Amino acid sequence: MTINEIQDEIIEEFALFDDWADKYEYIIDMGKKLKGLPEDQKTEDNIIKGCQSRVWLNAHKDGENLVFEADSEAVIVKGLVSMLIRVLSGHSPKEIAESELYFIDQIGMSQHLAQTRSNGLVSMVKQMKNYAIAYQLV
Repeated sequence: MTINEIQDEIIEEFALFDDWADKYEYIIDMGKKLKGLPEDQKTEDNIIKGCQSRVWLNAHKDGENLVFEADSEAVIVKGLVSMLIRVLSGHSPKEIAESELYFIDQIGMSQHLAQTRSNGLVSMVKQMKNYAIAYQLV
């Protein structure tokens, strides 16, 4: 699936919920399903700056594609990063760097996150795109 097809799929999933309590529960469930990172990957180098909660993000190439792994101590943040991984992981660095992540606004996430969480989400996206740009140069 393309990045946009995955975003459209997430938008459709969120349209099934009537209120934000259910949407938050769905995000938390996604976070609980995220594999997470082994303890040796939870290093200072892998922490995303700008997040209120600690979020660790790692990336590596698998063939031509970039694979992301992440973890967080906060369940809602873990759910947010799991959505980003679902959308971006497994695509080429070029696709990731050039992608426009419209699903965040489409599902209403921008309006329903506290300012600190919203800033953290922007930091997560920025770090994933920075990895993609760096891997294009390798």
